[in-house]
Amino acid sequence: MCRNKVRERGTWAPFVGMAGMACIFFLYAASGLLAPWWAVVVLLVLWAAMLFVATAWWSLHPTWVPWIPVFGALLWFGVMNAGGAWLGWTA
Repeated sequence: MCRNKVRERGTWAPFVGMAGMACIFFLYAASGLLAPWWAVVVLLVLWAAMLFVATAWWSLHPTWVPWIPVFGALLWFGVMNAGGAWLGWTA
């Protein structure tokens, strides 16, 4: 019995998503220039949670992974602006 297995083409999406996670890590890590230490800790915990979700979705939903760093960048931008406007965070 010979079975013809069709090789499934892999998708590039999770690799792009993980590269995006690496890029936004630097935003989150450098937040100490603007935000207080406790906010940086909270942001890094959120980044770690997004990394966990991206890793979990690598095989389950590979085309969703690139959207996680997009969400993460928007979240970082929103938190930094809100902190500057309402909490008085300054550089």
